[in-house]
Amino acid sequence: MDDKASDQDLIRSVLSGRQEDYAELVRRHHAKVMGLCLSMLGPAQAEDAAQEVFLKAYGSLSEFHGEAAFSTWLYRIASNQCLDMTRRAARKAEDSLDTLLEAEGDRIQALLAEPDKAQGEEARDLVGRVLALLPPEYRLILTLREVQGLDYKELMEALDCSMDSVKARLRRARQSFLEKLRHFSKLEDV
Repeated sequence: MDDKASDQDLIRSVLSGRQEDYAELVRRHHAKVMGLCLSMLGPAQAEDAAQEVFLKAYGSLSEFHGEAAFSTWLYRIASNQCLDMTRRAARKAEDSLDTLLEAEGDRIQALLAEPDKAQGEEARDLVGRVLALLPPEYRLILTLREVQGLDYKELMEALDCSMDSVKARLRRARQSFLEKLRHFSKLEDV
């Protein structure tokens, strides 16, 4: 099938026996799924998670009925996969928040105190470290909204919750992010 075929056309083609058309769906959506996984997990785990997402999606393709966009359906699978992996890792984690703050606090505080000297990579590193301190559910909604650019309706579909719940979660996630950032910077206003 050609590159101009819609996701829905490709899905119908795969379900009718042309499994090779699934590769086009993966090609189209891999970067965004991988971006979501990277925001939730480390690079090695993210690659494993993304691969698992596409395997699960393939196995469940007949359950996709097109009420939402295929990408939104994939986000839901990716969200669940990343949260599951994060929960498993949290059970094994031995480093506490205090240890992380002691080890990284001075460097991040210096970075924020002199933002003109901060390079783009350092700023991304700071955001990544602050995101890593947030609960998985907060990292997920912030990534979907702020990085992936999903609107509120898409968030409702990807997270399988109400509009009020999306707004409340997003508000709490943003507040928590800013609190963690303020803790690092020891500034009144970020």
